[in-house]
Amino acid sequence: MPGLVSGETGLTDDGQDSFIELSNSSKQRFNILCSGDKDGVLCFSIFGVFPIGNVNIHECDIPTTTKDRDTVCRLLNASVRKVALSKDLRHLRVACSGELVEDIVESRGGQTVGDSMHGFHCLVFDTSIFQKSKNELHQVAQQASNIEDLLHVIRTSLSVMHKQWADAMNIFHEKFDLLTSLINDHGLDSSPQEEFLSLLGGARTSPAVHQFLVNSLGEVGMKRVSKVVCGAGKELQLVVLNHLQPAVEIIGFRMGELRGLSRWRSRYLGIGLDETLVDNAVEKAGMLLVQVERFIRVLSSVVQQVASVFSPYGESLFTLMNFDSELLVVFLKFLYDQDPVMQLLDLSEADEEIDIDLETMKRVKELVQFGGFRESKYLRRTLAKEFQQMEHRYQQKN
Repeated sequence: MPGLVSGETGLTDDGQDSFIELSNSSKQRFNILCSGDKDGVLCFSIFGVFPIGNVNIHECDIPTTTKDRDTVCRLLNASVRKVALSKDLRHLRVACSGELVEDIVESRGGQTVGDSMHGFHCLVFDTSIFQKSKNELHQVAQQASNIEDLLHVIRTSLSVMHKQWADAMNIFHEKFDLLTSLINDHGLDSSPQEEFLSLLGGARTSPAVHQFLVNSLGEVGMKRVSKVVCGAGKELQLVVLNHLQPAVEIIGFRMGELRGLSRWRSRYLGIGLDETLVDNAVEKAGMLLVQVERFIRVLSSVVQQVASVFSPYGESLFTLMNFDSELLVVFLKFLYDQDPVMQLLDLSEADEEIDIDLETMKRVKELVQFGGFRESKYLRRTLAKEFQQMEHRYQQKN
């Protein structure tokens, strides 16, 4: 294997100095953290947080020359004990334990000989690519580390929003699920929506609805539902505007910078910055931004509907004859037993598709000719699913 030679039995002072320098990363403009584990895997990361590669020493061919023959060995059951990267980043010394086995033996006399040796071994890797591409690695790592932080912001924001909205909806269903029980207790063959629509149409109030509005829900319960749901909606709007949306926009900007670097193939392709993969990640970032903007509109619409139906004075459902019938019909049809906000947030339902009309899908496909997204089905995905796909595509890029 090029760059892999037999080494000394111990580590040099130069290697020891590298540990001291690596530990003081705050004073370094550029540093690479090297680590090894008991499974024989070496990992490399810039700034100690951004991974740039790994090597499994079990898969390395180790050329060895003796007096009468050339051998190629492999390590079995190897465990890394210590690693040291030279100051100039050109060599990595690895102290490990394991069994050194002759894999292929080419004897000068034409005979094949096999042997093995247990104990400690020292390997030296050629890591000069780190030195040659130091500036390029530094630029990419800075952008990528920033994106990693922003992904954490998005992940945390979605988690907080999910919990806040779930708590609010639990209170809503805690109150309104009682109506279903009352309808069953009175032996009625109808749904809560049908009962409310019947009342809205001027029909006689059923005993179940009357008992629900007067005794089970009441004006106090109405005010509580309105306060909790509308309050949660406003909190979600603040999280989106102050954290989620800015993070997604900045990720798109950072991805765009990485795409610009990836087009300088002579400098950046050698360190793994592939233009095609970056282009896909940029498109996913754009799709996520569209999903965030759609979520803002859906959330605003839901909060407005709830605020209109559950007025601050708790009178709307008690005076249905004087209420805006269109608003109530929309609420009963789309919000009473459905939750478009949670549909976009719930990670457990991330595979669920959203219904999109054919006209909208046709327009999305037509936008491809004007530089739009090459994939036209992204509107069928939820916000949670879109974030998962963007995160996966970003990890592929790395």
